[in-house]
Order: sequence, then C-alpha cells, then structure tokens
Amino acid sequence: MQIIRGIQSLPEAQQPCVATIGNFDGVHLGHEMVISTLLSAGRQLELPSTVVTFDPLAKEYFAPHAAQRLQPLSQRIERLAELGVSQVLVIDFDKDLAAYSPAKFVDEILIAGLGIKYLSVGDDFRFGKDRAGDFNFLQGAATKHGFELIAHDTFAIDGARVSSGRVRDAVSVGHFDAAQALLGRRYTIAEVVRHGEQRGRTINFPTANLVLDAENYAVHGVYAVAVQLLNGVVVGGVANVGTRPTVDGQENRLEVHLFDFDDDIYDQSITVNFLQKIRPEQKFESFAALREQIELDAAAAREICAASEFIHS
Repeated sequence: MQIIRGIQSLPEAQQPCVATIGNFDGVHLGHEMVISTLLSAGRQLELPSTVVTFDPLAKEYFAPHAAQRLQPLSQRIERLAELGVSQVLVIDFDKDLAAYSPAKFVDEILIAGLGIKYLSVGDDFRFGKDRAGDFNFLQGAATKHGFELIAHDTFAIDGARVSSGRVRDAVSVGHFDAAQALLGRRYTIAEVVRHGEQRGRTINFPTANLVLDAENYAVHGVYAVAVQLLNGVVVGGVANVGTRPTVDGQENRLEVHLFDFDDDIYDQSITVNFLQKIRPEQKFESFAALREQIELDAAAAREICAASEFIHS
C-alpha cells in the first residue's frame, strides 16, 4: 500500500481512483463496511482505492484538550492496509486546511490531486471552512466534474449506529468487551518502544515506554494488559497511560511493566491489549508513595492476567 503524506506530496499526474474520506479512528466495523464497498467499486471500475484521512483529527486541531484518540495513526494505516486499500492520503489538519473553501477542497484535492471517479462519504459529512461543504455541495461537484457520489449506509449494532465516538465511550470507561463488539477485534494500541528516563528501574519496575501521537487518548489511567511481542509471544503486565504527574511528565505516554520479562525490546513495535482498568492516573506526594501504589497495581494486574484467556489461549 502507498502512503501519501500531505497534499503537497500528491503526484502531478495522479492515476484516477475511487476514494472515501474520514477520520477512520479505530477502523471499526462501520469503517470496514465502507472499505468493503469502496474496494468493490474499485474492482468494477478497475481503479485503485484511496482513503483520505487527517492527522491530527479535526477535533484534535480545534479542541486538543477535549478530543480523545483511539489509536495511533500508524495503527490506523496498518489496519487499512490489511483490509486491502491501495493508498492512503494523510492530510495535515492545520490552519491552512481549515481555511480551505469547499470548492478549493474539491478542486485541488479530489479532482486535480486524486483524479477522483467515485467518492463515498457519509450523508452527514461536512468539510471546508466553517464546515460549509456538505453532501449537497458534493452532489453539485459530482455533476460538474463527472464523478460518482455515494452515501455510506449506516452500520448498526444493538439498534445504534457504530461510530468512533461510541467506541471511545466504551473504552474510556473500561468496557473493552463492548469496544471489541464494535471494532470486530480487541482494542489495542501498537507502538514502538522508546528509551525513557528509566525511573522505573530504580524501584524494580522497569517499563517499556511508548510515546503516543496525541495529547489525549480514550484510555487514561492504570490497566491490566496483555502485550504481544514481535515474535508472537504474549506477556501479561500493568500499564499506565498519561503524563506521569508525580514526576512532572509532559508528553502523553503508555508505559508498560511486563511481568517476569527482561528482554531488550527497544525499537520494536509491541501491541498492548487492554484487559481491565484498575484506577485513574493520579499524582502522589512522593516517589516512595508512587512505588507503593505500583506494587498494589501490579498485584491486581497479575490476578487479572492470570484469569485472562487471551494470555493463556
């Protein structure tokens, strides 16, 4: 799969394509239905399939403290590749894009940039400055430029539309079984292990440090987790997601202490499966108090991991 990063990276002579536009955060079952329809159209028209998505997400740009991301961009792209998408255009959502008129978005990105022949969007899709562009606007553009416009069908579970917001609601309160039903797979975060300050080693709790690509995630706090390594081995652990206020941390991190494990996994991608929330993140008066709480968290997580079919299957 080809990844095109930024509008400026679109080839001058882009091959015509079929496309869909959206955040695709989490790539849930509703998204998968959209992709399936897109791929079918691509086969019929003998054109490559394109997903147009954004980083940061629009709501992260306009309300960075309030928005919650489900998964890293890299994981979003990986899932789209697994589904068979030909290419992904990742557009930087910045002040320049926010100022695009609907006509400029269509003309520069969809027509000149992608050579679009078929476009699939939700009937509530809004775009352009002040969200002035809508499905009706796209219908006019489709007639003018000669591309086919299709509205997504609604995909529902238990009588309610499947959406990234619904998945976030489930994840944020630790209802991971409910999230799994909406995603069609377990809720995970996959990222590369980076070097940290190694504070955990000083209290015999070394951690694998994953720097997250957004200020806020739907998961936040302390969790029992099952971590899949590159070699396929699954190891239980306890994880903290947040800014580490006790040590005046600044960036949002996912830190995982793996039980009975001491191999070097720096610069490797690991997949963290969230089993159960233990408590919210909190600031402690001292590092000693933090260590005492971590010991309690680890004991609770060990019990949860011991009962997990995911780890012992």
